[in-house]
Amino acid sequence: MLIAHKITLDLNNVQATYMARAAGTARFAYNWALAEWKRQYEAWKLDATLPKPSQMSLRRQLNATKREQFPWMLEVTKNAPQMAIIQLGEAFKNFFTGRTKYPKFRKKGAHDRFSLTNDQFSVKDSRIRIPNLGWVRMREALRFAGKVMSATISRVADKWLVSITVETLDDSHLPKAENQGVVGVDLGVSALATLSTGESVLGPKPHTALLGRLQRLSRSLSRKVKGSANRQKAKVKLARLHAKISNIRKDALHKLTTDLTRRFHTIGIENLNVKGMVKNRHLARSVSDMGFFEFRRQLEYKAVQRGGQDIADAALHLRPDHVGVHR
Repeated sequence: MLIAHKITLDLNNVQATYMARAAGTARFAYNWALAEWKRQYEAWKLDATLPKPSQMSLRRQLNATKREQFPWMLEVTKNAPQMAIIQLGEAFKNFFTGRTKYPKFRKKGAHDRFSLTNDQFSVKDSRIRIPNLGWVRMREALRFAGKVMSATISRVADKWLVSITVETLDDSHLPKAENQGVVGVDLGVSALATLSTGESVLGPKPHTALLGRLQRLSRSLSRKVKGSANRQKAKVKLARLHAKISNIRKDALHKLTTDLTRRFHTIGIENLNVKGMVKNRHLARSVSDMGFFEFRRQLEYKAVQRGGQDIADAALHLRPDHVGVHR
């Protein structure tokens, strides 16, 4: 079983600068590879004797030219550009199978991140060793035991976090479901979840609660001069508020899904078309504020971890009188 632990990093200015450089290198490599992929694919369509682009060929091409064309890449871990191109290959694979749209160029300041393979870093107590940087302090020790597979370092607002993926067979940290039977869950926008037992769980609706402050900070940012120090400060304040809204939502969903999977062995839930629901301008904000997709994702993996099961659309057969309530 693969499980990840996301931990906040405690960085000094030198370490934070390195993280920003590594994330920038990964972003540049991804965008360079995407542009090359497009160019080489168009050339292949005109001349079938030319090779089709692939993430492997693009990685070799970058390795052969980066010392001359992009020497600044050598200042950070080699994993930053290489893993970015591998991720682009996965994005194209998902595109060709119809699961996602055509890959887009990455933007600076949006999802800044870079990844490391398990042979390029090590973890000891509350520290992680990063290539070309050294040991960095983490706010807590790695929670899970097992084989460390990879790590992804990302920025949320003005904080840097590391998500360490571990392959483990030890799920003793999660007690098995109490097996109180079967429960149906109906999701809604007035109440986050209505159970077939009669219980109703109100969601925190953090975006709605903090919408006024969000609008004020957005207006403040738009009035600042581009490139100024005050604009950067306003941008950080807005990013912190967005992170707070996300954390409130995730905290409520984790508590609810943990409680459900701990109490019930079998959980039935509607298979909602969330993508279609958010296209309705009257429901989009409320649906997104509740986090239906994240609720379903957490419920699925936690049920498996605790030895239970999650059944789509089973709620429709358990208590028909509850279906549609608080939708």
